[in-house]
Amino acid sequence: MSNSNPLPLKRQGEQSSDDGASAIKLSRLKIAIPSEDSDKKNANRRLKDVEICVPIVYGTIAFYLGRKASESQSHKWTVYVRGASNEDLGVVVKRVVFQLHPSFNNPTRVVESPPFELSECGWGEFEIAITLYFHPDVCEKQLDLYHHLKLYPEDESGPQSTKKPVVVESYNEIVFPEPSEGFLARVQNHPAVNVPRLPAGLNLPSPVPIDTVNDKERGDTKDHPLTQWFMNFSEADELLKLAAARQQVMVSLFNYSIMPCQ
Repeated sequence: MSNSNPLPLKRQGEQSSDDGASAIKLSRLKIAIPSEDSDKKNANRRLKDVEICVPIVYGTIAFYLGRKASESQSHKWTVYVRGASNEDLGVVVKRVVFQLHPSFNNPTRVVESPPFELSECGWGEFEIAITLYFHPDVCEKQLDLYHHLKLYPEDESGPQSTKKPVVVESYNEIVFPEPSEGFLARVQNHPAVNVPRLPAGLNLPSPVPIDTVNDKERGDTKDHPLTQWFMNFSEADELLKLAAARQQVMVSLFNYSIMPCQ
C-alpha cells in the first residue's frame, strides 16, 4: 500500500525480540512551547529552568485471523498512544488524530478521550500518521508522529500464529520546557507526568481541572485486554542513559585520537 517514511525523530537506541515479532524504538522528543502572552493570568506565568517530562508509547498490535478469514480482512489490528506504564494521558493530551490509508472509509479518525486508540481489519501494511493535540495550558502546538503498521513477523518461514500477535511499539519522552504554573500545579502529582524537584519557596496556584468527555471513563490502560502484549518500558530511562554515555565515550575517544603527539 503506502511506503513507509523514516520517523522525524532522533533514535537513541533500539531492541528487537529474538522471534522478530516485537520491536522497541527509544527516542527523546523536545517540542516547542507556545508563545507567551503578557496579558495572560498569573497561572500561565512560565517557570524558568524547569522541564516537565511525559513518557509515552505508541504502536500497533496485529492479530492474524487465520485461514478462514477473507483475503481482504486477514488481520485485526489496534493502533494506540498510551502512557509508558499504562497511565492515563488525558491529563496532558486533549485528543489524538489517526490518519489511516486512503482505502479505509473515513481514513481520518479523531479520538477525543483516552484511551487513545482505534481498531480495524485489513490485509496491508502502511504508515499511520498520529497527531497529538494538547490541552491549552500544556502547549498550543501539535505533535506529529509516524508509525508503520506491521502485520507479518520478520520470520515468515513457518505458518503465522493466530495466538501471538505482531507488536511494534516506540517509546518517547515529550519534554515541555518552561511550563506554566497552572500546568505544573495540575499535573505535579499525576503518575503519567515526571515533575522535577521544584525550587524552594515556590507557591503554585490552585490547580484548575481539565474538562473531560466522561469523568467515569478510565483513561489508563492497566486493565486493557491487550495489556499482556504491551512491552515493559520500566528500564527505558536506563537504556537512554546508556546510549548517551556510549555516545559520550565515542566522542572522547575520537577527540583523543586526533590530539597531536607531544
